[in-house]
Amino acid sequence: MDKRFLTILAAIVVIFGGIFIFSQRSSNNAGGSTLGSQTQITNHVRGEGTKNVRLIEYGDYQCSACEAYEPVLQQVIAQYSQDIYFQFRNLPLVSIHPNAFAAARAAEAADQQNKFWEMHDILYDFSNWQTWTNSANARSLFDSYAQKIGLNMEQFKQDYGSSKVNDAINADLAEFNKSGLPMSTPTFFLNGVHIESSRLTDQNNRPQFEKFKTLLDAEIAKQTKQ
Repeated sequence: MDKRFLTILAAIVVIFGGIFIFSQRSSNNAGGSTLGSQTQITNHVRGEGTKNVRLIEYGDYQCSACEAYEPVLQQVIAQYSQDIYFQFRNLPLVSIHPNAFAAARAAEAADQQNKFWEMHDILYDFSNWQTWTNSANARSLFDSYAQKIGLNMEQFKQDYGSSKVNDAINADLAEFNKSGLPMSTPTFFLNGVHIESSRLTDQNNRPQFEKFKTLLDAEIAKQTKQ
């Protein structure tokens, strides 16, 4: 076979190999930035955690199941605010939720002004949620929410597009990937142990406060005995 042809063929293989690797990296890094060595996972926590119990939710703001869980989680937080830590981490499923990463950026940008939970709650408020999840211009709605919760808008807009915010979201994604679980939201961990969704819902897959209560009470009792 002609050497010149073999050289061209090898070059084509290298180029397409590079394209494949780049596309794989891009699909796992929707924010478009590379994690720095000092990037930490987010630390959005409610509660006092006096019983040494931590409930972690990996959530996607555009996920309808996550939105359905929100009222139940508000009950959990209200009843167990002294006993447990409730922590939210980002898991935007960008392949099926086109506005999910942008919403996470809005929440993380609000966090730069110490108003993460205010933005988190306004994004999951059902009337707002219905609007921005179906919007072709969700960014303008996020700006309006930022104004509503009293953020400095110039700073919010800068932080929204910053690599710091992108890296924080991607750090949560990387941390979740360590679990080896399929990417699904919401995903819960109780003191580091994954909770199957069937243990939190009724026969119609609706989240139930009593199911959370049973698991939390058992974990609190376990920690108290140690």
